[in-house]
Amino acid sequence: MFKTLINAWKVPELRKKLLFTLLLLVIFRFGAIITAPGVDAVALNDAVQASSSSLLQTINFITGGAFSRLSIFAMSISPYITASIVIQLLTYAIPALEELSKEGEEGRRAISRYTKYAAVILAAVEAFGLYLTYRGQGVFIGEGVLVPLLFVMTLTAGSTFLMWIGDQITNKGVGNGISLLIFAGIVSGLPQTAQYLYGLAVVDGALSVSGLITAIAIIIGAIILIAGVVWVTEAERRVPVQYAKRVVGRKMYGGQNTHIPIKLAMAGVMPVIFAMSFMQFPAMIIQLINPNIATATGFWAGAYKIFAYTSLTDVAFWPYGLVHSLIYLLLIVGFTFFYTMMVFNPVEVANNLKKNGGFVPGIRAGKPTSDYLSGILKYITWFGSFFLGVIAILPIVARVAGLQISFGGTAILIIVGVALETIRQLESQMLVRHYKGFLE
Repeated sequence: MFKTLINAWKVPELRKKLLFTLLLLVIFRFGAIITAPGVDAVALNDAVQASSSSLLQTINFITGGAFSRLSIFAMSISPYITASIVIQLLTYAIPALEELSKEGEEGRRAISRYTKYAAVILAAVEAFGLYLTYRGQGVFIGEGVLVPLLFVMTLTAGSTFLMWIGDQITNKGVGNGISLLIFAGIVSGLPQTAQYLYGLAVVDGALSVSGLITAIAIIIGAIILIAGVVWVTEAERRVPVQYAKRVVGRKMYGGQNTHIPIKLAMAGVMPVIFAMSFMQFPAMIIQLINPNIATATGFWAGAYKIFAYTSLTDVAFWPYGLVHSLIYLLLIVGFTFFYTMMVFNPVEVANNLKKNGGFVPGIRAGKPTSDYLSGILKYITWFGSFFLGVIAILPIVARVAGLQISFGGTAILIIVGVALETIRQLESQMLVRHYKGFLE
């Protein structure tokens, strides 16, 4: 990885793209510490310290601390992710959108435009929900209509600006812009995690043996998790393919052997990101309707506790945390299958093989080949999706053990996945440049 970065830095064109990407990420982190207008920073800090909601911790973890400060980027790009989920699901439900998605580049641009419109609307709704949530805690300075209006407009503009930054990184920089923004937010929490581990090992200026062992165990566990994520991310099932020989004129074509690579985690980290956003949204909507839902009782109070459970170490809340974990796991599995089917279409691959004279040894061309590929895809996707889900809920298990760490399996999945994806893009761009230079 480091060798790829060093080689890319030596190329002037890639160096400009890397610097451009870093500049936009710095702007993102700078905006994450600017508190939104009308917010009392002291009262906000007291409100955040008094709240132990896992929902707030999760959102703050994604935004890199921007949420706890109610900064101009407090909502990060979560409205865009939620809008993407909704639009992609509607694409399969509404025939007009499905036809639009098949119209090539123009169709994709139109769907992207609709997604951004929906994201702006969701950002305004979520910002107003945040205002209602914190209004009763004395967080805002002043009264009247201008205070909520300015707050909602600021947070909506901040989320919209981050969508633009993500597009600029994707088009003119290196890597996927939206993924890199989440990556930067999570990485910014590393110093806090290091401070927590140091606090375990050193108590009141003296070395604690039990705390040191716990800290070392956490570090070793993180290394094992990283190795496991890299292994699953890079692992693939290679389906052998042979091409029949054919004579065109005086030349013979085909006859070579190759393979179709099917990755265990073909969907990457997107299912985890989608599932996280999906888990946040219902709790926000419920709290928007009833700002005092956290202290209420009844069906909606129970639903809120499921999506925004307070603490698994509290006996009164552990059933909600268990249901929360199961829903989170099922969402990751479901989104993994959904995203994988979008990326890899067995029928299309089988048809392309048939047109080009290719076949899987022992399998007839056409529908038998597509059925064979579908079977393999389902089998390995089950394994990959459960792997992603189990790692994602590890922080919940850590809370049961009394370890209050936010940097867990989900963070490792996102960091490793985004890093590998970015490195692959750098390598592909370097390869294209190499061939360009050869042809010129």
